[in-house]
Amino acid sequence: MSTEAIAAEKPKRNYNALFGLTLLALLVLLWVILSVATPSFASTNNISNLLRQGSMIAILAVGQTFVIITGGIDLSVGAVVGFATVIAAMLINAGVPVILAILITLLVGVAIGLFHGFGIVKMGLPPFIITLATLTSLRGIGLLMTNGNSISINNDAFQLFSRSSFLGIPNLFWMVILVGIPAYVFLHHSRWGRYLFSVGSNAEASRLSGVNVQRTIYMAYTLSGLCAAFVGVLLASRIGIGNPTQAEGWELQAIASSVIGGTSLFGAVGSVHGPLLGAFILATINNGANLLNVNAFWQRIITGVLIIVIVYFDGLRRRGK
Repeated sequence: MSTEAIAAEKPKRNYNALFGLTLLALLVLLWVILSVATPSFASTNNISNLLRQGSMIAILAVGQTFVIITGGIDLSVGAVVGFATVIAAMLINAGVPVILAILITLLVGVAIGLFHGFGIVKMGLPPFIITLATLTSLRGIGLLMTNGNSISINNDAFQLFSRSSFLGIPNLFWMVILVGIPAYVFLHHSRWGRYLFSVGSNAEASRLSGVNVQRTIYMAYTLSGLCAAFVGVLLASRIGIGNPTQAEGWELQAIASSVIGGTSLFGAVGSVHGPLLGAFILATINNGANLLNVNAFWQRIITGVLIIVIVYFDGLRRRGK
């Protein structure tokens, strides 16, 4: 890493920490306001439901963040989630041991990520195009595999996991912690994480500095595919079916969570804790709006306004450098 990059590292970390504290304060403020506005918000059942709602999008947002930091985008993650529910359901119903079925499903996600990397690195396709093509294709492949039907999963223990809690905390939220901690170490305390930021900042300069840019791009999209497949397993466990049309629009929620969490769509700026908080801020807004009987259309408007404001200020910050 160059001397200038090392000098810039501390201000960047300070900015990430300050922005993370701001997001946490916003999340706490939302919880306080909603607890006063509607007594049912602070109930144990509702908080558990909110954590479950936000957990899967939070994991998707982490994978999406790796890609966005490199200056790319992954529009396929929602389709990968739906496709993974089908793979997991078919394997489990075929008598494959649950652990092995999960591992195979995760490998499918890795393979999809590698395919995206190949399309970008070797074929020269824009990330938007290759991942959009995968989004469309996976929905169609999944529908062909299931003949347009849902597959009911006949394993009660598999379904019970996502509906259960440990120490009073939903298992799905524990999965966020399981993903978040190693993701944080990887992104912020490993050379591979620094490579992601470097490629997003200037791919050519990174290549001249000895960074394997192609391998870094492969890695980013593979991690995104892995996270999406993992969410597919969790979703299959929660709803008890495999359906390729599930998780429609989740790619946009993942991108929104990442952006609200401070990840720059211009690349080279992002964190792990930001998108996690962004996902739960969105989940809180949606949950509170439902409890207050706010029209669902307003929920989308609020999310859109949040994205515009944050991207606008990110642009101002970049121009102020």
